Amino acid sequence: MAEETTKEKYEKTLEQLSDPGLISDLERLSKLTSEKEYYESLLEKENEIREVKNEIEENRSILTSGEEPELNLLAEEELKTLMEKQSSLEKELEELTKQGVPIPVSKSEDKDNSGRKQNSIIVEIRAGTGGDEASLFAGDLFKMYSKYAVLKGWTQKTLDSSPTELGGFKEVIFELKGGSAFQCMKWEAGVHRVQRIPQTEKAGRVHTSTATVAVLQKPSSTEVKIRTDEIKVDTYKSSGPGGQYVNKRETAIRITHLPTGIVVHSQSERNLIQNKMNAMSILEAKILEKEQKEKSAALSDKRNAQIGGAKRSEKIRTYNFPQDRITDHRMKKSWHHMEEIMEGKLDGIIDHLQKNQE
Repeated sequence: MAEETTKEKYEKTLEQLSDPGLISDLERLSKLTSEKEYYESLLEKENEIREVKNEIEENRSILTSGEEPELNLLAEEELKTLMEKQSSLEKELEELTKQGVPIPVSKSEDKDNSGRKQNSIIVEIRAGTGGDEASLFAGDLFKMYSKYAVLKGWTQKTLDSSPTELGGFKEVIFELKGGSAFQCMKWEAGVHRVQRIPQTEKAGRVHTSTATVAVLQKPSSTEVKIRTDEIKVDTYKSSGPGGQYVNKRETAIRITHLPTGIVVHSQSERNLIQNKMNAMSILEAKILEKEQKEKSAALSDKRNAQIGGAKRSEKIRTYNFPQDRITDHRMKKSWHHMEEIMEGKLDGIIDHLQKNQE
């Protein structure tokens, strides 16, 4: 008898999870949920390998078709990168397979309010009102969260960014991966306001600027399905501050989701394929966010308040540099020692939010 495939094992686990009697057997439910998530991770990795192999075949067909020398050169470069990626993914799959189904660990901080496991999130920071100072503040928030991620032992990956000449960001989107990433970072969603004397201010006046933070849940491989005929893909040349080209090839990508009109882009990598993968991650997260908003809109005000979290338009915090004070408006509580907090030491604020808001 042939050995069961990962997909067959996954479907069998799903069938067992549909048993209504599981509600009274939490131990078995936890075990099956762990199995489900493990098989999802295997299927996701297998799917990534399959996609990379398809890309490899496409590039090989270009090389054998006798196309233009420029196109051949591009295909050769892509082929080398893809083969390295395939090898890396296959090693990751092998390691996952060796590890087997993890022993379930009950940690409420790894769940959101709907009970879904949250190991990976996408954070989007955008400069708001205030011109160059707002962009610099967006950069400060990005550095603060990056340092916080290091302290928490999370991994970070930049998916897209639009840097400015002064060292700030008009927009930066990054992924954080770690067991408690969602439970901690969900409190950061909203409008952040800064009050300080800008570097460009000669009269010594305090200016007020803003930046918005969105925290998006990254879907599992089975939560959001996007068909190829639902997206429009455009490529263009990556650009940096001042409009200077980062490179001369069209490696930046823009993806439009036709059913929803959502548009995402990525130019952080020098490889077109990697930028496409980054853009798809952002798109999946935005589609999931849209679906969740539509579902929560149908619920009661009380329940909606519980699951809605901080909205992007809600002013949640003020960073007053002259007075060395950070004030969280949701709790009407202030903290000092801003320098330490901006270095990523956010646990004091987030712990207080978790205790008083949940």
